[in-house]
Amino acid sequence: MPGPLEVAVVSAERSIWSGSAKSVVAKTPEGDVGILRGQEPILALLVEAPLRIELEDGSKILVAVHGEFFSVDSDRVNVIAESAELAQDLDVDRANAALGRAQALVESEDLSAVRRAQARIQVATA
Repeated sequence: MPGPLEVAVVSAERSIWSGSAKSVVAKTPEGDVGILRGQEPILALLVEAPLRIELEDGSKILVAVHGEFFSVDSDRVNVIAESAELAQDLDVDRANAALGRAQALVESEDLSAVRRAQARIQVATA
């Protein structure tokens, strides 16, 4: 039986999380992609959405990821995000305020700010 997935989540500023996992679910422009041991190599774009990491003991880690890509090769998952935040690092009030500001920008068609704020709220309230 193959070993666990080795996962690394990094942003432009810092390493967010790394460790062993049972599975990872990431959102791409085409939809959710589930990654398990023995996965064929993948290189895919990420969209603003929660990244779900299931650990070997069944516990879950949620990360709000904002853009960029992920790769899978030889049971190694590398998530490279423009920015990323762990659920425990998120402030729901601050995320709601950011959503309000982003929604005000919708008139100027800046929808990425809205999606980013929504992903933060999803992760912070999960």
